[in-house]
Amino acid sequence: MNSPLSVSSLNAQIKSLLETTFIKVYVEGEVSNLTYHNSGHIYFSVKDSTSTISCVMFRGNAKYLKFQLEVGQKIVITGNITVYAPRGNYQLLCSKIEPSGQGALALAFEQLKNKLEQKGYFNPEIKKQLPKYPKKIALVTSPTGAAIEDMKKVAHHRWPLVEFILIPTLVQGEGSAYDIAQSIKYADTLNCDIMIVGRGGGSIEDLWAFNEEIVANAIYEATTPTISAVGHEIDYLISDFVADMRAATPSNAIEIALPDINEHRIYLDSLANEYINKTKRVLEIKQQNLTNLKSLFEQNSLDSKFSFIESQIKLLKSSFQADISQKIVVANNNLSFLKTSFSNTFEQTISKMQNQVNMLKNSYEQNHPNNKDKKGFVQITKNNKVISLEELKKSDKISLQTPKYIATCTIDDIQKQ
Repeated sequence: MNSPLSVSSLNAQIKSLLETTFIKVYVEGEVSNLTYHNSGHIYFSVKDSTSTISCVMFRGNAKYLKFQLEVGQKIVITGNITVYAPRGNYQLLCSKIEPSGQGALALAFEQLKNKLEQKGYFNPEIKKQLPKYPKKIALVTSPTGAAIEDMKKVAHHRWPLVEFILIPTLVQGEGSAYDIAQSIKYADTLNCDIMIVGRGGGSIEDLWAFNEEIVANAIYEATTPTISAVGHEIDYLISDFVADMRAATPSNAIEIALPDINEHRIYLDSLANEYINKTKRVLEIKQQNLTNLKSLFEQNSLDSKFSFIESQIKLLKSSFQADISQKIVVANNNLSFLKTSFSNTFEQTISKMQNQVNMLKNSYEQNHPNNKDKKGFVQITKNNKVISLEELKKSDKISLQTPKYIATCTIDDIQKQ
């Protein structure tokens, strides 16, 4: 009868057998019982429809895991079988884990993208506007790469007035993500107008540092407007989504950040031409206004008013003279008419009176034939009225009339006898 084995011996034999037999295995299963320990180790199980096996990935390998393990996730594990002899438990020691049917980097990218999107890192409302005319730009990139030379060349032709501050940064390999994050934080203290974070093209592994959460956090926390310019146009990185602006290439980042001096020269030329044309139009209008004002001034000046008044006076004078002349002609005509009429009337009256006198004379001679030659008979008339001597007064003008004569005289003195 064989001697029985101790539990320790049995576990030791099992450990030796399993660990030498299953040195490298590939296992596919679904993640369950997942625990991320504070130590950095990852404990979980993988299972299929009928079985389960415990797994562990120690911190040394876990730090290279690009994606986050999740319960229910289907994975492919590369590792070996180990036995914990004190308990008689065996487990799968994982050295590498890949998502089943999908690349680890692609999965890690999607996981981090979803995580940051939920945290609001990609919200358009928090994106900062780029200044139109930056004076100083910080470049977070490698000092030896082709990207820095391309950016300098584009800037020289596009807007040579800008000042660049280069922050030499490790952009590839181990520790590059940490170095990029630290460079971003330092550049944010330099009071630059814009920060450009990026590098030239490469494989997804070469560009992976810009997909790390530490870099995304640094860009998100920066107060300086940031442009992510990593790789080529087809490359999309987490930094592109977090930054305020994405550029297809580093050269394109300069084109986005800087205005085009040639466009501004054309614009300034058009402004100059527009200014000249507007100035000409304004001067023409002012000249026309000045001409109109001059004309108005001349029309309303004292000389103009005096000339106008003088012309009015001359017109009035001419009109007055014409009117006076006309009136004189009319008056002369009327006077001539009156003169002629008066002469005719006077002659007719004299003739009539003469006829009456003759008739009276004849009548008198006929009726008083004996008194024709009688001396001493005189008729006294005053104001064509026959009066007596008793009615006479001193200074009276009287007429003495005899049948043959009429004498006019003035009374100097009157005496009674």
